Amino acid sequence: MLIMYERMFFVRVYGDIDGVLNQTEFGALCRALFRNEKGKPYPVDTADLITLFTIFDTNKDNAINKEEFKFCWQKWIKQVIPPINRLVEEVNFDVVVYSLDWHPPDHVSFIDNIHIRPLHQSCKISSEDARVYDVLTFDIQHRKQDQKMWPRHCVQNTWGSELHKDLKVSEDAVLVKKGTDPDVDSYSAFWDNNKLSYTSLNEELQKRNITDVFVCGIAYDVCVGATATHANEAGYRTILIEDACRGVSEEDIRATKEAIKANNGLIIQSSKVKYLVNGKDRPPQLGMKLALELASKMKKTTATTTITTTTTTTATINNTANSSITNATGKI
Repeated sequence: MLIMYERMFFVRVYGDIDGVLNQTEFGALCRALFRNEKGKPYPVDTADLITLFTIFDTNKDNAINKEEFKFCWQKWIKQVIPPINRLVEEVNFDVVVYSLDWHPPDHVSFIDNIHIRPLHQSCKISSEDARVYDVLTFDIQHRKQDQKMWPRHCVQNTWGSELHKDLKVSEDAVLVKKGTDPDVDSYSAFWDNNKLSYTSLNEELQKRNITDVFVCGIAYDVCVGATATHANEAGYRTILIEDACRGVSEEDIRATKEAIKANNGLIIQSSKVKYLVNGKDRPPQLGMKLALELASKMKKTTATTTITTTTTTTATINNTANSSITNATGKI
């Protein structure tokens, strides 16, 4: 079994390039936080949002800066760490993996790096008009590449790239650093966004004979969702722990859920994890996923047998040809 933890850095998700939260961004944060046991957001009255914003805007400059955000995080927001810590302490996973964005300063996803690389001629947004969360199309090494723009975040060897100090780090944990290529983003802990390169994660799982992957952290609809998708594609039975995740966009969170469920993945609450790990809970979705993987492997085995036979035949032909040449040479 495996539990994944994605980077705990809310400024990446909610902060604008100015490094502060305005009322609109704070409202988005609240809507992402307040959910029922099924993951559906509670309605939050606008007047209540204004009151909450005013409480944490301690210097009354109509913006929540880094220090105010730290207070807000420590005293109010920090809801995703406790369930993750409980899982690490109470559930007997075979391995715990912590993934970290580990971006170089000139990373393509940073909005303030937008002038470093040329935009593709098909891009509909100019570099002057681009804003955080816009999707731009770059021309990178003569390759057309779409990229969502983010605030500068998780820069290598800085505070933003560290695991949160309150997060329990399991003994013998595996750390996976991603997003290290300046020219391509990497939401997933398995592959970069273009699937041009991969991390060490799949190798680490395979050498431990891991079958089930539990994914949690932030952001639900970005790194967590991408990691869950790639875990599923790689053949792992994939479970997303919903109350140990937080997301950015309600629409994208819904799309993430639908994609996971459509591929026989499972979305559960943290209280259910131990029953899945110890085998007391056996949901049909995971049984279906296992059966489909077995069917796929059987097809591959059949295909490999066919290829091997063909290859052997080809090798025989080559050997015969070599013998003929040798004989001919011998005659000369």
